[in-house]
This record gives sequence, structure tokens and C-alpha cells, in this order.
Amino acid sequence: MNPFLEALDKVLQDHCTFPDVRRIEAGGSSDALWHTVEQVGFLDLLLPEEQGGAALPLVDLFSILERLGRAAVPLPVAQAIVARALLAPSRSLPAGRVTLAMHLLRGPGKALVCPSVPYGTIADYVLCGDGGDLVLLSCAAATRVVSGDVRCLGATLQWADAEPLLREPGGAPRLRAFAPAMAAAMLSGAMQRTFAMALEYCNNRVQFGKPLGKFQAIQQQLSEMAEHVLAGAIAAESAFHTDAGTPPPLAAAIAKSRTSEAAALVAATAHAVHGAIGMTDEYDLGILTRRLHDWRVVYGGESHWNRVIGEKLLASGAGIVDFVRLDGVG
Repeated sequence: MNPFLEALDKVLQDHCTFPDVRRIEAGGSSDALWHTVEQVGFLDLLLPEEQGGAALPLVDLFSILERLGRAAVPLPVAQAIVARALLAPSRSLPAGRVTLAMHLLRGPGKALVCPSVPYGTIADYVLCGDGGDLVLLSCAAATRVVSGDVRCLGATLQWADAEPLLREPGGAPRLRAFAPAMAAAMLSGAMQRTFAMALEYCNNRVQFGKPLGKFQAIQQQLSEMAEHVLAGAIAAESAFHTDAGTPPPLAAAIAKSRTSEAAALVAATAHAVHGAIGMTDEYDLGILTRRLHDWRVVYGGESHWNRVIGEKLLASGAGIVDFVRLDGVG
């Protein structure tokens, strides 16, 4: 096993159990988890070795991101890993929790808005695309308006008068390829754990004298669920099979499209086979399905990316198979 993966598993077992996630979602301190992740060096996995990083290939990063998804991590750990890589080697980030946003909107004067920022309620900084550039903004002076389920910690950030802490010319296209691929990898991990919970429940829950998993209707639901989980995992991993430092844009688009589509179906089926117990706050399934619905729309849902893929296909004039091959996905 990848040694980084072993170390991450230990950190998550010690500091990111489902009770820990519930506590952090409810406003409890997440310092122990964040400081441990930072001190062990996970945030620097993609940095060059001369900057103290691990120079981890993207294909190995995929497993790390999947693990974060399986744990339903309630912090922008994945975003911080990517943010540091996007600015390396020319710049470094200030200490603190940094998240990512695809776009920055401008209002009157110097007013700025970052809509629906993942972990926007707890982030110290946000690295976002501003046209073709990357800009880093401090969240300290921002008004945070909760977006989505409050337990997912997302928020729209608004500044009445703000100046970026730094600007990296030409960096936004890399962010807009990396962010959806990153989210797809975490969706894949969360879907795999959701399926494992559903399968375990159906094997152990006895109804009418036999396990639920022995009923043909339940078997069919689990089979369809498994198909979507596997399809999502394959699509997500394909975005990381590259020697470049950034996922290919088309592969990232396909990865996010397929995992977002699968996420809704997986969440619905998991709750269907669990019945009423799956809807209770005390049951762990809800943590994972909240993440599935949240990450499904983060950095663009399937409708957005399907449109991007379709427009690129039509513009290419190629057949679908040749189009995918020429763009480096197949």
C-alpha cells in the first residue's frame, strides 16, 4: 500500500470518525484534525521535493482523494492540497485553511462575490479564478451566507471592498480542470462507502425470516447501485491518469459529469434499501449522502459538464470515439 495512504488512514481513524464529523458539522473544533493533517505533510503532497513536498504523481493522488471522500472529511483538505500545487513553485500560501472557488463575480465598486464556496463557513482563504488569473482572498472580512445544508459548511462569500492578497496570471484554467476532477475523486470514495453500508445492512437485516439481500428486488437495486459506483470510480480515476501536473480538461469534465450523475442515484438507492432508519440523524448513512448531494453540485453538476462536453464534441467535428481519444481520455 502507498505509505501516504497508510498514514492518512491512521489520521482519519484517530480524528475523523463519524462522531468527529458530526461534532465538527455542529460547530465543534476541527483543530486537531487540521493540525494533524498539516503537520504530517499531507497538504504538500503535490509540491516539488525542493519545496518540502512529496512530488506525488496525480495517479497516486487519486487514492488519497478517494479516502477523504470515504471519510466525509468536513474540512477543505483536498482543496488545500490542490491550492498549494496550483501556486507552486512561484508562490506559497499563508498558513490557514484554504478552499477553492471556480469563479469570482464583481459587483459595484470593489464588491466581490464567490458563490457557493465549499467549506466557505470555516475557510480562512479562498483561491479562485478571476477571468484567466488566480487570486487569493482572505475570508476574514467576507460576509458568509450559508448555501445548501448548513452541516456541509458551504457558503457564498461577499466582500464590500476587497483587494486580492495575491494574483497568479494565467492560472485559472488549471483550477477549472483540477477542481471538478478533485470533487469527482471524493464523490467516488463517498459512493463506495455508501454502497458498502447498504450491502452490509441488507446482508444483516432479517425480514420475513431471511436477510433483505436475499430478496430479488433488493438484489436488483444493489446491482444497479454497484454499476453506478463502479462507473463513477472508473470515470473519476481516468482524470488522474496523466503525467502532467493537471488533469486533462475533458477527462475532468467527464469525471465530474459521471460521478455527479451517479451520486444522486446511489444516495437514493441507499436510502431506499435502508428504509426509515436511513433517514435518522443518528445513523451514519446520512453523513455520506449529504456529502454526495453537496459534492454533486460543487464545481458544476452533471448538467453543466454535459453541456461543456457536448459543445466541445460538436465543435470538434469528430465522432465520439475519436473525440475522446484525441483529447487524451481513452
